[in-house]
Amino acid sequence: MDNLTHSLVGLALGEIVDRALPPAVDPQRARTRHRLLLTTGALASNFPDLDLVLTPLLAPPLGYLLHHRGHTHTLLYALPQLALLLGLMWLLWPGARRLLRDDRVARWATLGTGVLGMVLHLTFDSLNVYGVHPFHPFDSRWLYGDLIFIIEPVFWTALGIALALLVPSRTLRWAFAGLIVAASLAFAWLGFLQWGSLAALLAVAAAVALGMRRSPAAGLTTALLACVGFVAIQAGAAHQAREQIRAALAKAEPGSQVLDMPLSAFPSNPLCWAFAAITRDNGAGTYAVRIGVLSLAPDVTSVASCPARFGGEPGTERTALSWKYREGASLAGLRALRSGNCHFDAWLRFARVPSLVDGNATDIRFGPPDAANFSTLPYAELAAQPCPAPVPQWGRPRQDLLSK
Repeated sequence: MDNLTHSLVGLALGEIVDRALPPAVDPQRARTRHRLLLTTGALASNFPDLDLVLTPLLAPPLGYLLHHRGHTHTLLYALPQLALLLGLMWLLWPGARRLLRDDRVARWATLGTGVLGMVLHLTFDSLNVYGVHPFHPFDSRWLYGDLIFIIEPVFWTALGIALALLVPSRTLRWAFAGLIVAASLAFAWLGFLQWGSLAALLAVAAAVALGMRRSPAAGLTTALLACVGFVAIQAGAAHQAREQIRAALAKAEPGSQVLDMPLSAFPSNPLCWAFAAITRDNGAGTYAVRIGVLSLAPDVTSVASCPARFGGEPGTERTALSWKYREGASLAGLRALRSGNCHFDAWLRFARVPSLVDGNATDIRFGPPDAANFSTLPYAELAAQPCPAPVPQWGRPRQDLLSK
């Protein structure tokens, strides 16, 4: 997820933990504890993304593909990260140091907030099509939620409104709330959101604001329910989408084995889905990758109405599913390329939907093959260069194509 979402999640966590604790008798200690828990939540919820400093260890694009969402995005390596975070706050924040030294409740609350912040970062990152491998080194396979777009305004709106209305300054309070609403309006105006999605976001904002008017507890609860409810809706919609895609594949690729169906959600939109499909024909010794767009309710929102900026198909007929691209290739050729090109072999530790065109490898989860994206590897140009190192030993998403 984007770092604004991670920050809002961490701040909400710190706020909830502080309100769940017994009130501090000393007002100064109460203020320090509140700030400490907010800071711990926000930093812990962002700390794993410091792995971006490791991306120069490999040349692009492999540095980003293999070191972002890498070791810092695992449960095992969350422990030293948490120790570093708490150690820095102990050293650099005298007021927090005094509080933690003297107040046992504050110590345990800070530790718990840090742990939950790290876990929530991994959890939110697991919701989208990019994936994580949180159980490395015990299990290095990538895990994908395929439920939520990587930038999701529902989280911004629900958590952002709740937190904005807790700001003591009236001017800043309404300024922050206004910015959140304005961001949704701008997203719709620029074509990132359907107008129906915008209406839903404004309804969420209104519900959270009404809850905050009753009490902070009611407002925060409303925000959390909106976030959890949205994830649940997306999970049900994703299940329906897979069933429809599988049925379409049975007609388009009869006799082939469906290996994977990565789904990419549209922002704040459970009806529109961009998808990919990987099939394997063992008898012919071939495989195929496809991408398309699906609408779960074409009478309400056809494929033609899905936002074009996220893979929609303006101008297509009023239909539920549109195939946008297909690419077939030899399994033997893929395996030979993997054996003979160490750069491509390293790339396969990330790629989930490999497209090979004109000496370039592109993971078409993130865009069509005729437009390079951050995953594009010019493997033909790199063939004579020294092998990349160090290469993290993540599981290969398409091991099912590489194994005989």
